[in-house]
Amino acid sequence: MDERVSRKQQIAQLLFALGMMGLGFLALVYGHLGLPWYSIPKWVPWRDVVTYASGIVLLGGGTGLLFARATRLSTRILLPYLLTWLLLQLPALMAAPLNEVIWQNAGELAVLVAGAWILFAKLAEQGEGSQLRFAAGENGMRIARILFALSLLAFGLSHFVYEGQTTSLVPAWLPFRNSWAYITGAAQIAAGIGVLFSIVPRLAARLEAALLSVFTLLVWPPAILATPTSVPTWTEFLFSLAITAGAWVVAENISVRDTAISSSA
Repeated sequence: MDERVSRKQQIAQLLFALGMMGLGFLALVYGHLGLPWYSIPKWVPWRDVVTYASGIVLLGGGTGLLFARATRLSTRILLPYLLTWLLLQLPALMAAPLNEVIWQNAGELAVLVAGAWILFAKLAEQGEGSQLRFAAGENGMRIARILFALSLLAFGLSHFVYEGQTTSLVPAWLPFRNSWAYITGAAQIAAGIGVLFSIVPRLAARLEAALLSVFTLLVWPPAILATPTSVPTWTEFLFSLAITAGAWVVAENISVRDTAISSSA
C-alpha cells in the first residue's frame, strides 16, 4: 500500500482493490463482465477476447493497488477502463432519458469510476506538462465527488420508482420491509445532496458507504449460503462489494475543510 494515505484510506483502497479483482475473476472464470447491462456491445468485434482482456485489466489493476510501486500504473489503467464503460451508457441514456433504471445502472458504474478517479487524482503524480493534469489533484477529486453525488441521487430515486424490487431485497426478518425502501432511498438522496453541495460532505459520504456496506452484508452472503453455486448471486455480491468499496474510497478522501465542490480550486 502507498505510504501517502492514512490508515482508513488504505483500508478503503484495499477494499477497492479486492472489488476490482473480484470483477476480473468473473470475466476470467465465467467469461462475462457481470450484470447484463455491462455486457459488451454487439458491434464490438472479438467480444470473447475483449471480455478476457477486461478480466486481465481488472484483476491486474486491482492487484497493483495492493503494492505502492504499482499503484500509479494501476490507477492510470483502471480509470480510463472504467470511464470507457460509463461512457458506453450514454447512448442508452440519450435514447430513454426518463427511464430511471438506466440512470441507476450508469450510477453504479459512476461510483466505480469515482473511486478510481479519486485514487488517480491522489496517487498518479501528473507532471506540469502532462495532458492529464486536469484530471489529477484537487480538480480530479472534485470531478469524482460530483460523479459520486449524482450517482447517489439516481440510487435514491430508484428506491421510489422501483419500490417493489427494492423491498424484495430487504431481509424478510426485518419489520416494515416496504418502509425501508423509502427510508434508504431518502437517505441516499440526502447523502447525494450533502456531497454535491458540501453539507457535511464527509459525514454524508461515510453514511452512504456504511449503508451500502450493510446492504451488501445483509443481502448477498445469506443468498450465497442458500445457493452457493449460483453465478448470478456471486455476480451481484461482487458488484455490490466493488460499489461499496468505491463509496468508501470517496468518503475517506473528503476533507472536513472541503468547500463546495462546484467552486473553483
